[in-house]
Amino acid sequence: MTRARALPRAVRSAVDAVEDVKGRGMVVLDLRGVNDATDYFIIASGTSDAHIRGLSDSVIERLAGQGVQPHHVEGVTGGRWVLIDFVDFVVHVFHPEARAFYQLERLWSDAPVVLRRPGEDEKGHTR
Repeated sequence: MTRARALPRAVRSAVDAVEDVKGRGMVVLDLRGVNDATDYFIIASGTSDAHIRGLSDSVIERLAGQGVQPHHVEGVTGGRWVLIDFVDFVVHVFHPEARAFYQLERLWSDAPVVLRRPGEDEKGHTR
């Protein structure tokens, strides 16, 4: 597992923003060499729709403070799965049931895990 410190500054800032608002089960996947569309996925869970929106807002605000704006954001109004696309990396914030259903960690299982924080895994089980 690569050290989190080796992550690009914007990715590290997004990770810190998720941690500051108590995101659960965070995983960072290194997609370089696996996918040409983006370099990293940050995947985390929130405990409620409001928590998911708060996590998303935290990431967007933290990066905006550094002059980094998302290229695309979707799912904020629904609050079950928010996708924040910063081009070089994508932040996915899930409700646990949606995360278990989509199983991005399994879908991208060939990508190295750069960072893993305790919490719910891709099946919604607490570790």
